[in-house]
Amino acid sequence: MANTYQVIDEKRWERSIHCMVFRNSIEPAFCVTFEIDITHFLNKMKSQGGSFTIAMVYAVCKCANEIEAFRYRFLDGKIVLFDKIDTAFTYLNKDTELFKVVNVPMQDTMQEYMEIATKAVNEQNAYFTGPLGNDVFQCSPMPWVTYTHISHTNSGKKDNATPLFDWGKYFERNGRIMMPISVQAHHSFVDGIHIGKFADKLQKYMDEL
Repeated sequence: MANTYQVIDEKRWERSIHCMVFRNSIEPAFCVTFEIDITHFLNKMKSQGGSFTIAMVYAVCKCANEIEAFRYRFLDGKIVLFDKIDTAFTYLNKDTELFKVVNVPMQDTMQEYMEIATKAVNEQNAYFTGPLGNDVFQCSPMPWVTYTHISHTNSGKKDNATPLFDWGKYFERNGRIMMPISVQAHHSFVDGIHIGKFADKLQKYMDEL
């Protein structure tokens, strides 16, 4: 079942002019890569067991859901604000070295999410189960490379405003475990300040879980 949303009155919306400017850009999305300290989070996950990847998907999507800018979408030519955004993430089949895209509804707690997501990963055999909905965050871990920049394929659809979240191979620096993370978002809805808020929320979550 699709998540609920409200249709935005563009005439009264204070971001309307910004949205219009970026919506007509040749490339309306932008991508930012930064590092986060996952020392506490990684230790916590190791002590609890379970998939680090799935735990990261939950952490990222929980923090993104808390920032309104990440929940705007274009829908049938209109601008809408979803009440909640669900998750879609890639998961590697180690035998074939091909990934599958797994869709999991967002949950209130990490424990609930990890149980449902782990079950979905284990039971889904198909690589793709159909087109992704408009109300998802797409997550794609790349744990083989500690990258400093990442880019994505472009569907050519300017109204595709689904944020993309990636993270790379973590590494040790001065006794701390660091990891690159990237956010690609549609500039009609998301500015640098929103990326900054997301980074702060995610770091806080990593530190306090």
